[in-house]
Amino acid sequence: MNFLIKHIALAASIASVVGCSSYPEEGRGGLGEDYIQSNFTPVMPDEPLGPEHGLRFDWQLTKLHLDSLIREGARWCFPAAVVQALEKQNRIARELEGDLLLDAANDIVIQRKRLNELELQLDYVTSQARCVPPMDENAFQQRLAVIDKLYNLLNVDNQFAFNSIEVNPKYMGHLARAASIINDNQNLNLKVTGHADSVGDAQSNQKLAMGRAKQVKRYLIIFGLGPTRVETQSVGDTLPLYDGESEGVRLTNRRVSIEVVDTQEQAEQRLQGGYNEMD
Repeated sequence: MNFLIKHIALAASIASVVGCSSYPEEGRGGLGEDYIQSNFTPVMPDEPLGPEHGLRFDWQLTKLHLDSLIREGARWCFPAAVVQALEKQNRIARELEGDLLLDAANDIVIQRKRLNELELQLDYVTSQARCVPPMDENAFQQRLAVIDKLYNLLNVDNQFAFNSIEVNPKYMGHLARAASIINDNQNLNLKVTGHADSVGDAQSNQKLAMGRAKQVKRYLIIFGLGPTRVETQSVGDTLPLYDGESEGVRLTNRRVSIEVVDTQEQAEQRLQGGYNEMD
């Protein structure tokens, strides 16, 4: 695994030469999470070497990293994390296909951090236990489907007006639906991260982004979710979804991003996948 991470670090230096991104043609890149083809090669035939090849190579390494974690049992011990990492992997592939290079570079940084955290968690668990397949595969697949549905429901239509923490009506509907689903799945919690655009100073944007996260939590509580089931944090303007200063880009970057957290206890994991203590 250390060998793989060294190569990921090397690929990051290649990706650092990326210039400004541009919007893709309709139906490619952007907010869509599904993609048709992701079997990129670092250098395409008859193509001059460019920054996109470094990013494709970096994407391949993060994909190999995730594949390795899945083989080691992450899918059984940390299914929510794996589902969301796969969604992010798909998103990066879409951005690369749509020539959204700087956006892909940002998401690769986030994905690398997520996979490193997952690896540390998996190493700790597998040093004391074994990740095992589920005894009830159907129930396990239903559980993954719920996590995937929540992730996609909560990470679309999630933008805010300029200098505002008010939740837009369409996203309010998503929050109501999500709260109902989560109340039916007591092992699932949420981590809400607030974001701001590039206008203003860092301190103001940090406060504004936290206000957005807390406002989302407030509505989730109104819709019946317990306060302890929603964690909030702010990253200000440090993790934009897209690069640029146009009104459309700024709107997209004024958002919340939400991660689904699976808190299922060990006893339940033995029924639907999880880990068993070593002899």
